[in-house]
Amino acid sequence: MNTIGRTYKTTIFGTSHGPAVGCVVHGCPGGIVIMPGKIQAQLDRRRPGWSDVSTPRKEKDKLIILSGLLDNKTTGAPIAAIVENKNVDSEAYDVFKTVPRPGHADYTASIKYGPHHDHRGGGMFSGRLTIPLVISGSIAMQVLEKEGIHVAAHSLRIGRVSAKSQPPVPNIERIARKSDVGCADPSIAKLMKAEILDAKREGDSVGGIIECIATGLPVGVGEPFFDSVESVLSHLLFSIPAVKAVEFGAGFRVAEMRGSENNDQFVIRNGKVVTETNNSGGILGGITNGMPVVVRVAVKPTPSISKPQRSVNLKDMKETELQITGRHDPCIVPRAVPVVESVVAMGLLDLMLTGGLI
Repeated sequence: MNTIGRTYKTTIFGTSHGPAVGCVVHGCPGGIVIMPGKIQAQLDRRRPGWSDVSTPRKEKDKLIILSGLLDNKTTGAPIAAIVENKNVDSEAYDVFKTVPRPGHADYTASIKYGPHHDHRGGGMFSGRLTIPLVISGSIAMQVLEKEGIHVAAHSLRIGRVSAKSQPPVPNIERIARKSDVGCADPSIAKLMKAEILDAKREGDSVGGIIECIATGLPVGVGEPFFDSVESVLSHLLFSIPAVKAVEFGAGFRVAEMRGSENNDQFVIRNGKVVTETNNSGGILGGITNGMPVVVRVAVKPTPSISKPQRSVNLKDMKETELQITGRHDPCIVPRAVPVVESVVAMGLLDLMLTGGLI
């Protein structure tokens, strides 16, 4: 339930309002230089309360590494790390034990786990559990970068505002990672921010699309069928709580194409086999073909909104009205960008280690 990976394995633990959240990472080879500061930088991008487009809940999200690193090198032992939950306010969540919030896991969790479920802040279903994904993914990104592989994501769409697809990865690393909405185009970023703030003023929320690009991958990463690159990455991407759809390359647009349009034709450039287009998203038969791997995820609007909503009281089985208070994101897309980068890196590293490519 809380462990994923074949060779590069990650176990996550914790709850939103518990003492801490964290992970244990198995399978990272020894002797690799890992800079904790780079992990912290990724956590800071995900951290709440640093922008007016995120929740007012302020957390430092300071990385605490418990084992697996010595003098900034992996020891070969499991890497264990936590981030403490410092700023919690559980009182506002008491009503949700009996009146579930629309769009949240309150109802399904109460039925599956009964009265023992930790409802505070969403418990184990909270976005706080993406912190251990970022920790593990940041380690994976550093390992991949030593192989010349870069993973970068950006906000492609927020609400009705869209940016250009597949900007150069250096632009994403240089611009999007410093943007408070995660966009690689500063002019579009302003419009995205306005879209979020409009929803916030109305007591509502907005969703969007995150695009992730991985470059530098060799030909041959992935396995047919159940361990295809798409299968592994989709499994990880759907573990991010707000993700509702995943597509690779041209994605759902292939349904309206002819084969002559969709097929990426092979050519030779600088002595290498490449394709003229990349509708396949860098993957053929579940295996990388040397082109950039391109994946997009649709992120739903944050379900916690201040508008009145209909729900039910599970104690007396009557319909009721619910108005949510507390501290919530008007849009989770910007903070989910580093999470998408992280899980893509986790999946690619696992496939490469399993395939003996590292």
